[in-house]
Amino acid sequence: MSSLVTMAVYDTEENERSPMTRITLETLRDTVDFGKHTLMISDNGSCEETHALYKEFENIIGWISFNGENIGTAKALNLLWRLRQPYQRCVVKIDNDVRIHRPGWLDVMESVFDKDRDIGICGLKRRDLAEWPIQTTSQGMQFYLSKLRPLPHKMGEPWLIVEECNHIMGTCQAYSRECLNKLGFLYQPGPYGFDDSLASLRAHIAGFKTVFLHGIEDWLEHVDPGGTDFIEWKKQEAGRRMAQYNEARAKYQSGEWEVYYDGGF
Repeated sequence: MSSLVTMAVYDTEENERSPMTRITLETLRDTVDFGKHTLMISDNGSCEETHALYKEFENIIGWISFNGENIGTAKALNLLWRLRQPYQRCVVKIDNDVRIHRPGWLDVMESVFDKDRDIGICGLKRRDLAEWPIQTTSQGMQFYLSKLRPLPHKMGEPWLIVEECNHIMGTCQAYSRECLNKLGFLYQPGPYGFDDSLASLRAHIAGFKTVFLHGIEDWLEHVDPGGTDFIEWKKQEAGRRMAQYNEARAKYQSGEWEVYYDGGF
């Protein structure tokens, strides 16, 4: 089997994210078998420093879409998701500010989908994401409900424990082939924010479970320290579209919107 790893990149001289992109490319080179899997990048008008990285790591990059401007996360990734092949087991969405310490992590995520075909989205969890093992609500919506369970396994196989959650947020998440056939592409009200939350909601409506791999928090390191003007700008961009996000949630939940989104293609 093989999977598609996709990454949207927007590095400028001002936001100084090129070193983080280097870290992510290094971790992908060192932990993923790109003789089997495929890496694709959607570049939203990055600087020359990052373009030089593409040449340095060209042996692991299967395709680059140069978009010329910042079209946002979802639109950038959707350009790549159009290229996925029917035989590919899953599609990974990874941010360009990640270090993963566990070689073969993608193969483990694939095995999650093989062991439980009802799972549609599987994520590697950041330490700054909260979950709670009892039902809590905010404005009538369940946010942090969390449940641990083991996946089926055969004698001699390692145990895999997943944490079922309502929203698979974070910097590395995989979508099963079956789930993407139902969802199509990512929907996002603006250039940043809410695409992963809405994807989880759509997956649930389509009948899939969403999980984090449990007990492996040390596998993933989020290398972006935050607190920069760029991060604040991203938060503001997302915040301005909160009403659109809430409207989209309501329309998906009511059935007014179909869960399948064609990406605008």
